[in-house]
Amino acid sequence: MPKIKPVSDLRNYNEVLKDISDGEPVFLTKNGRGKYVILKIEDYEKSTAALSLISKLTEAEQSVAEKGWIYESEVKNKLGIE
Repeated sequence: MPKIKPVSDLRNYNEVLKDISDGEPVFLTKNGRGKYVILKIEDYEKSTAALSLISKLTEAEQSVAEKGWIYESEVKNKLGIE
């Protein structure tokens, strides 16, 4: 169950921070609508890394679709490896 609190609860931010647990951010609302998210830095970094990986995989899939595969022998040749 998501933890949702009004942004005004930040006046006593220690209480809000106590509610943050691994993988479970606290959602803050302003005027009854979702506005902000507070999460642990480790969770933020994991999310950012996952998005970056997905972006790179999508880029690679598009490259393969447009240009085709590069075989191991071609890669070795381009890198000067036997």
